[in-house]
Amino acid sequence: MRKSKPKKRILLPDPKYTDIEVTRFVNNMMYQGKKSLAFNIFYDALNLVEQKTKDTGKAPLEIWKKALENITPAVEVKSRRVGGATFQVPQEVRAERKVSISMKNMILFARKRAGKTMADKLASEIVAAFNEEGGAYKRKEDMHRMADANKAFAHFRF
Repeated sequence: MRKSKPKKRILLPDPKYTDIEVTRFVNNMMYQGKKSLAFNIFYDALNLVEQKTKDTGKAPLEIWKKALENITPAVEVKSRRVGGATFQVPQEVRAERKVSISMKNMILFARKRAGKTMADKLASEIVAAFNEEGGAYKRKEDMHRMADANKAFAHFRF
């Protein structure tokens, strides 16, 4: 769009936890508009997380939020052409994009996991991210490592 930015849509909080972030996560996870199915998967995954992490004494929603926080990148690299050469320029990530990246990475790596149901896979990925391990956490670390390796090109920022 040339003239104006599209308006932000207002998300309604989810029915169980009354949290807007949960709705946003479920919207990312949803296939073909099947929102009720996505909510069921998410709630089942949180029940499994609760069973897996009884010893921590935290609520499953807190564990999920901490897991998201652990896989949220602070910097990323973007390609920039300068005089025929392409440089990987490190840039800070906007707050909205940080949340989006972390949610999408968690869902992506949960889908790649071995497991019977999506709820099992998602629960495993949440616990792994909470413990600072797993695919999504590794991707964040790789992003930070790339940005650190290319910080010499930070002056090409646009």
